[in-house]
Amino acid sequence: MPVPLGEISTLTTPLSLVRIWALVSSCLTFSLVAYANQRQEQHLDLATFQKFCMFSWCFFFILTFLILAITYIQFHNLLPFSWKNLTVTVAAMAALMSLAASLAFPWLIPKEDGVDNSREVVAAVGSCLTFLAYAAEVLLIRTQHEDQRGYMASVPGLLKVLQVFGGFVALLLEGQEETKGWEFGVSTFVYSICLLVSLGTILVMLGDCASRCPLPFDRLLAGFSLLGVLLYMVSTVICFTRMLGLSSQPQSHVFIITETVIACITLLAYTVDLAFSVKLLCDRS
Repeated sequence: MPVPLGEISTLTTPLSLVRIWALVSSCLTFSLVAYANQRQEQHLDLATFQKFCMFSWCFFFILTFLILAITYIQFHNLLPFSWKNLTVTVAAMAALMSLAASLAFPWLIPKEDGVDNSREVVAAVGSCLTFLAYAAEVLLIRTQHEDQRGYMASVPGLLKVLQVFGGFVALLLEGQEETKGWEFGVSTFVYSICLLVSLGTILVMLGDCASRCPLPFDRLLAGFSLLGVLLYMVSTVICFTRMLGLSSQPQSHVFIITETVIACITLLAYTVDLAFSVKLLCDRS
Protein backbone atom coordinates (compact mmCIF):
# COMPACT_ATOMS: atom_id res chain seq x y z
CA MET A 1 0.00 0.00 0.00
CA PRO A 2 1.60 3.31 -1.01
CA VAL A 3 2.28 5.84 1.69
CA PRO A 4 0.40 9.11 1.04
CA LEU A 5 3.01 11.85 1.11
CA GLY A 6 2.19 15.45 1.79
CA GLU A 7 3.14 18.41 -0.30
CA ILE A 8 6.55 20.05 -0.08
CA SER A 9 4.79 23.13 1.27
CA THR A 10 4.25 21.30 4.56
CA LEU A 11 8.02 21.45 5.10
CA THR A 12 8.23 25.18 4.39
CA THR A 13 5.78 26.36 7.04
CA PRO A 14 7.28 28.32 9.97
CA LEU A 15 6.58 25.41 12.31
CA SER A 16 8.36 22.90 10.06
CA LEU A 17 11.28 25.26 9.52
CA VAL A 18 11.97 25.64 13.24
CA ARG A 19 11.78 21.86 13.61
CA ILE A 20 14.34 21.45 10.83
CA TRP A 21 16.42 24.10 12.60
CA ALA A 22 16.24 22.04 15.81
CA LEU A 23 17.22 18.88 13.92
CA VAL A 24 20.27 20.46 12.32
CA SER A 25 21.54 22.19 15.44
CA SER A 26 21.01 19.19 17.73
CA CYS A 27 22.65 16.82 15.23
CA LEU A 28 25.62 19.15 14.98
CA THR A 29 25.84 19.38 18.75
CA PHE A 30 25.83 15.71 19.71
CA SER A 31 28.07 14.81 16.77
CA LEU A 32 30.76 17.26 17.91
CA VAL A 33 30.43 16.15 21.53
CA ALA A 34 30.65 12.46 20.59
CA TYR A 35 33.82 13.14 18.58
CA ALA A 36 35.33 15.22 21.38
CA ASN A 37 34.64 12.51 23.97
CA GLN A 38 36.80 10.09 21.98
CA ARG A 39 39.81 12.34 22.59
CA GLN A 40 39.48 12.81 26.33
CA GLU A 41 38.03 11.36 29.50
CA GLN A 42 35.50 13.31 31.53
CA HIS A 43 35.83 13.65 35.28
CA LEU A 44 33.75 11.08 37.13
CA ASP A 45 31.86 13.76 39.06
CA LEU A 46 30.70 15.29 35.77
CA ALA A 47 29.78 12.02 34.05
CA THR A 48 26.13 12.49 35.03
CA PHE A 49 26.04 15.90 33.34
CA GLN A 50 27.62 14.40 30.22
CA LYS A 51 25.03 11.62 29.97
CA PHE A 52 22.21 14.07 30.64
CA CYS A 53 23.34 16.38 27.84
CA MET A 54 23.77 13.58 25.30
CA PHE A 55 20.39 12.10 26.22
CA SER A 56 18.68 15.48 25.79
CA TRP A 57 20.13 16.16 22.36
CA CYS A 58 19.75 12.64 20.94
CA PHE A 59 16.33 11.77 22.37
CA PHE A 60 14.59 14.93 21.21
CA PHE A 61 16.38 14.78 17.86
CA ILE A 62 14.65 11.44 17.28
CA LEU A 63 11.26 12.70 18.47
CA THR A 64 11.48 15.85 16.36
CA PHE A 65 12.43 13.81 13.29
CA LEU A 66 9.43 11.52 13.85
CA ILE A 67 7.08 14.50 14.30
CA LEU A 68 8.38 16.09 11.11
CA ALA A 69 8.06 12.82 9.17
CA ILE A 70 4.53 12.11 10.45
CA THR A 71 3.48 15.65 9.58
CA TYR A 72 4.84 15.26 6.05
CA ILE A 73 3.10 11.92 5.33
CA GLN A 74 -0.15 13.20 6.89
CA PHE A 75 -0.33 10.25 9.28
CA HIS A 76 -1.15 12.16 12.47
CA ASN A 77 -4.92 12.01 11.91
CA LEU A 78 -4.81 8.23 12.34
CA LEU A 79 -2.95 8.28 15.66
CA PRO A 80 -4.96 7.35 18.78
CA PHE A 81 -3.95 10.42 20.79
CA SER A 82 -4.08 14.20 20.65
CA TRP A 83 -1.50 15.28 18.08
CA LYS A 84 -1.76 18.99 18.91
CA ASN A 85 -1.09 18.30 22.59
CA LEU A 86 1.76 15.91 21.81
CA THR A 87 3.73 18.30 19.61
CA VAL A 88 3.70 21.20 22.05
CA THR A 89 4.52 18.86 24.95
CA VAL A 90 7.57 17.50 23.12
CA ALA A 91 8.66 21.01 22.11
CA ALA A 92 8.29 22.41 25.63
CA MET A 93 10.13 19.51 27.26
CA ALA A 94 12.83 19.66 24.59
CA ALA A 95 13.28 23.38 25.21
CA LEU A 96 13.71 22.81 28.94
CA MET A 97 16.10 19.89 28.49
CA SER A 98 18.13 21.76 25.88
CA LEU A 99 18.33 24.79 28.15
CA ALA A 100 19.55 22.61 31.02
CA ALA A 101 22.09 20.94 28.71
CA SER A 102 23.29 24.35 27.52
CA LEU A 103 23.88 25.41 31.12
CA ALA A 104 25.50 22.12 32.17
CA PHE A 105 27.71 21.47 29.15
CA PRO A 106 30.20 24.34 29.76
CA TRP A 107 31.21 22.52 32.96
CA LEU A 108 32.35 19.60 30.78
CA ILE A 109 34.73 21.66 28.65
CA PRO A 110 38.35 20.98 29.71
CA LYS A 111 40.06 23.98 31.26
CA GLU A 112 43.65 22.73 30.80
CA ASP A 113 46.15 24.78 28.80
CA GLY A 114 47.09 23.46 25.39
CA VAL A 115 43.80 21.60 24.86
CA ASP A 116 41.86 22.41 21.69
CA ASN A 117 38.31 23.18 22.84
CA SER A 118 37.00 24.53 19.53
CA ARG A 119 34.62 21.61 18.99
CA GLU A 120 33.24 21.89 22.51
CA VAL A 121 32.68 25.61 22.09
CA VAL A 122 30.84 25.09 18.81
CA ALA A 123 28.78 22.33 20.47
CA ALA A 124 27.83 24.70 23.30
CA VAL A 125 26.66 27.26 20.74
CA GLY A 126 24.75 24.53 18.90
CA SER A 127 23.01 23.54 22.13
CA CYS A 128 21.91 27.13 22.69
CA LEU A 129 20.59 27.28 19.11
CA THR A 130 18.69 24.05 19.74
CA PHE A 131 17.04 25.58 22.79
CA LEU A 132 16.08 28.67 20.77
CA ALA A 133 14.57 26.48 18.05
CA TYR A 134 12.38 24.55 20.46
CA ALA A 135 11.39 27.74 22.30
CA ALA A 136 10.41 29.29 18.95
CA GLU A 137 8.32 26.19 18.19
CA VAL A 138 6.43 26.58 21.46
CA LEU A 139 5.80 30.26 20.75
CA LEU A 140 4.56 29.50 17.23
CA ILE A 141 2.15 26.87 18.53
CA ARG A 142 0.84 29.27 21.18
CA THR A 143 0.14 31.90 18.50
CA GLN A 144 -2.14 29.51 16.62
CA HIS A 145 -5.92 29.72 16.89
CA GLU A 146 -7.47 28.14 19.98
CA ASP A 147 -9.03 25.37 17.88
CA GLN A 148 -5.59 24.37 16.58
CA ARG A 149 -3.79 24.20 19.93
CA GLY A 150 -4.73 22.00 22.84
CA TYR A 151 -4.62 22.24 26.60
CA MET A 152 -0.88 21.59 26.76
CA ALA A 153 -0.22 24.84 24.87
CA SER A 154 -1.92 26.84 27.64
CA VAL A 155 -0.05 28.22 30.64
CA PRO A 156 -1.27 25.45 33.02
CA GLY A 157 -0.27 22.82 30.45
CA LEU A 158 3.23 24.24 30.05
CA LEU A 159 3.56 24.48 33.82
CA LYS A 160 2.88 20.75 34.05
CA VAL A 161 5.69 20.12 31.58
CA LEU A 162 7.93 22.22 33.81
CA GLN A 163 6.82 20.17 36.82
CA VAL A 164 7.73 16.91 35.07
CA PHE A 165 11.08 18.35 34.05
CA GLY A 166 11.79 19.54 37.60
CA GLY A 167 10.87 16.20 39.12
CA PHE A 168 12.99 14.26 36.62
CA VAL A 169 16.08 16.42 37.10
CA ALA A 170 15.65 16.50 40.88
CA LEU A 171 15.48 12.69 41.03
CA LEU A 172 18.57 12.50 38.83
CA LEU A 173 20.48 14.83 41.13
CA GLU A 174 19.18 13.09 44.25
CA GLY A 175 20.69 9.83 43.03
CA GLN A 176 24.16 11.43 42.97
CA GLU A 177 24.21 12.04 46.72
CA GLU A 178 26.83 9.98 48.52
CA THR A 179 25.25 10.18 51.97
CA LYS A 180 21.70 8.81 51.89
CA GLY A 181 19.99 9.58 55.20
CA TRP A 182 16.35 10.23 56.00
CA GLU A 183 16.48 13.39 53.89
CA PHE A 184 17.21 11.24 50.83
CA GLY A 185 14.14 9.10 51.46
CA VAL A 186 11.81 12.06 52.00
CA SER A 187 13.08 13.98 48.97
CA THR A 188 12.91 10.92 46.73
CA PHE A 189 9.33 10.28 47.86
CA VAL A 190 8.33 13.88 47.16
CA TYR A 191 9.93 14.00 43.72
CA SER A 192 8.52 10.59 42.73
CA ILE A 193 4.94 11.30 43.81
CA CYS A 194 4.82 14.73 42.17
CA LEU A 195 6.50 13.45 39.02
CA LEU A 196 4.01 10.60 38.65
CA VAL A 197 1.01 12.87 39.26
CA SER A 198 2.13 15.51 36.75
CA LEU A 199 3.15 12.88 34.21
CA GLY A 200 -0.20 11.14 34.65
CA THR A 201 -2.01 14.44 34.03
CA ILE A 202 -0.08 14.99 30.81
CA LEU A 203 -0.86 11.45 29.63
CA VAL A 204 -4.56 12.02 30.30
CA MET A 205 -4.44 15.18 28.19
CA LEU A 206 -2.53 13.43 25.40
CA GLY A 207 -5.14 10.67 25.34
CA ASP A 208 -8.09 13.09 25.49
CA CYS A 209 -9.36 11.18 28.53
CA ALA A 210 -10.23 14.15 30.77
CA SER A 211 -13.95 13.86 29.99
CA ARG A 212 -13.95 10.20 31.08
CA CYS A 213 -12.70 10.99 34.59
CA PRO A 214 -15.33 9.97 37.20
CA LEU A 215 -14.42 13.04 39.30
CA PRO A 216 -14.55 16.73 38.28
CA PHE A 217 -11.23 17.01 36.50
CA ASP A 218 -10.68 20.71 37.23
CA ARG A 219 -11.10 20.08 40.97
CA LEU A 220 -8.77 17.11 40.68
CA LEU A 221 -6.11 19.28 39.04
CA ALA A 222 -6.46 21.88 41.80
CA GLY A 223 -5.98 19.14 44.40
CA PHE A 224 -2.89 17.84 42.61
CA SER A 225 -1.43 21.36 42.46
CA LEU A 226 -2.06 21.88 46.18
CA LEU A 227 -0.42 18.54 46.94
CA GLY A 228 2.59 19.51 44.83
CA VAL A 229 2.94 22.85 46.63
CA LEU A 230 2.87 21.21 50.06
CA LEU A 231 5.29 18.44 49.16
CA TYR A 232 7.77 20.69 47.39
CA MET A 233 7.73 23.08 50.34
CA VAL A 234 9.03 20.18 52.44
CA SER A 235 11.62 19.29 49.80
CA THR A 236 12.79 22.90 49.49
CA VAL A 237 13.31 23.15 53.24
CA ILE A 238 15.36 19.95 53.13
CA CYS A 239 17.47 21.31 50.26
CA PHE A 240 18.26 24.53 52.12
CA THR A 241 19.10 22.48 55.22
CA ARG A 242 21.59 20.49 53.16
CA MET A 243 23.15 23.68 51.86
CA LEU A 244 23.98 24.68 55.43
CA GLY A 245 26.24 21.64 55.68
CA LEU A 246 28.07 22.07 52.39
CA SER A 247 31.43 22.53 54.11
CA SER A 248 31.42 18.91 55.25
CA GLN A 249 30.61 17.58 51.73
CA PRO A 250 32.62 19.65 49.26
CA GLN A 251 32.35 17.04 46.50
CA SER A 252 28.55 17.41 46.36
CA HIS A 253 28.34 21.21 46.13
CA VAL A 254 27.26 21.30 42.48
CA PHE A 255 24.57 18.66 42.91
CA ILE A 256 23.10 20.14 46.10
CA ILE A 257 23.00 23.71 44.79
CA THR A 258 21.51 22.59 41.47
CA GLU A 259 18.89 20.48 43.23
CA THR A 260 17.93 23.42 45.45
CA VAL A 261 17.48 25.71 42.44
CA ILE A 262 15.40 23.08 40.61
CA ALA A 263 13.25 22.49 43.72
CA CYS A 264 12.56 26.23 44.06
CA ILE A 265 11.64 26.59 40.39
CA THR A 266 9.35 23.56 40.54
CA LEU A 267 7.71 24.86 43.72
CA LEU A 268 7.03 28.13 41.91
CA ALA A 269 5.54 26.18 38.98
CA TYR A 270 3.15 24.31 41.30
CA THR A 271 2.22 27.56 43.06
CA VAL A 272 1.36 29.36 39.82
CA ASP A 273 -0.49 26.26 38.58
CA LEU A 274 -2.53 26.23 41.80
CA ALA A 275 -3.39 29.89 41.29
CA PHE A 276 -4.65 29.18 37.76
CA SER A 277 -6.69 26.20 38.99
CA VAL A 278 -8.30 28.22 41.77
CA LYS A 279 -9.07 31.06 39.35
CA LEU A 280 -10.70 28.59 36.94
CA LEU A 281 -12.85 27.12 39.71
CA CYS A 282 -13.93 30.57 40.86
CA ASP A 283 -14.83 31.62 37.31
CA ARG A 284 -16.94 28.52 36.78
CA SER A 285 -18.76 28.88 40.09
